[in-house]
Amino acid sequence: MDCLFCKIADKSIPSTVVYEDEFTLAFLDIHPLSEGHTVVIPKNHAENIIDLPEELVKPLFLSVRKVAAFLKDALNPEGFTIGINHGKVSGQTIDHLHIHVIPRREGDGGKSIHSIVHNPPMEALQETRSKILKSINQQN
Repeated sequence: MDCLFCKIADKSIPSTVVYEDEFTLAFLDIHPLSEGHTVVIPKNHAENIIDLPEELVKPLFLSVRKVAAFLKDALNPEGFTIGINHGKVSGQTIDHLHIHVIPRREGDGGKSIHSIVHNPPMEALQETRSKILKSINQQN
């Protein structure tokens, strides 16, 4: 497989690792948006959160939590933006699930996650809910 993040996970491409365990690897983003901007990946290849095997979801998010705590202790940011770009339309440029942990400071010029898109639905929330529940029922 020719996946950049798989190569980083198996150490065939160097990275600036800040945390690693059996299931995950966390390294500093090479194009940081702030000091300490870290990318957390599962070592197992999965293109997105839906493709990640269920038993690996918990270890991934526990690692995100640990990384945020380490960054809080080391850099003392005032907050974090933690996010996943899922699919090309959302800005995912590497087809391997990765979670950005971005330390935030007052006046850093960033915005909230609510500033990413503004395309509210035309239908009522109950109609959207019905579609979601129908999908859930079909999967069960």
